[in-house]
Amino acid sequence: VGLLTGDVAQKKRLRILDEFTRGDLDILVATDVAARGLHIPAVTHVFNYDLPDDCEDYVHRIGRTGRAGASGNSISLACEEYALNLPAIETYIGHSIPVSKYNPDALMTDLPKPLRLTRARPGNGPRRNGPPRNRRRSG
Repeated sequence: VGLLTGDVAQKKRLRILDEFTRGDLDILVATDVAARGLHIPAVTHVFNYDLPDDCEDYVHRIGRTGRAGASGNSISLACEEYALNLPAIETYIGHSIPVSKYNPDALMTDLPKPLRLTRARPGNGPRRNGPPRNRRRSG
């Protein structure tokens, strides 16, 4: 999995894009930094975590898939607030987008309490070179 955000250094972004393009990475998670100006062949799916306010941004996001006549899929998640952008996007692209409602019973309601990880304090374990700390040598 590769991650592209505005916080990732340009050199690292280029390396991640190269790895994804070569197929070394199966999944690329990206902010809108990857929505424009990238040509990555053979992208089959784009998942939108939200629907953008700008219709053109939506087109650029989903335009990463189905390039050069290939087919692709775009799946967008939207809460009530972002779903309000859907009619404007549909008007902009000239067709309706199929909508599926989720089954609230399928959502986890009672998440288990996270486990607290404990770490050994520095100085309590064996040293890398030499005998363990806090132990007296017999002699």
